[in-house]
Amino acid sequence: MIKAADVLKFLRPNGGWTIYGEDFDSIIYDADVEPITKAEFDAGFAQVNAWKTEQEAAAQAKREAALAKLEALGLDEDDLKALGL
Repeated sequence: MIKAADVLKFLRPNGGWTIYGEDFDSIIYDADVEPITKAEFDAGFAQVNAWKTEQEAAAQAKREAALAKLEALGLDEDDLKALGL
């Protein structure tokens, strides 16, 4: 579940904001931070979800590529665990 703070971290990654609860009206910005709009906030939930999905897919693809390389060397995950890797 995507939380409001996740959306703010995605849209304003450099910080400068505080949120109390999960609603848009509880966001407090530092003086030098441009506030986001309610529409940006609402759309941010889908954006964060899509970004997380992409990150998970990329990590899975990387893992599968690494396992394929191990397999080509005649190794598997159990071999790596036995070596402490």
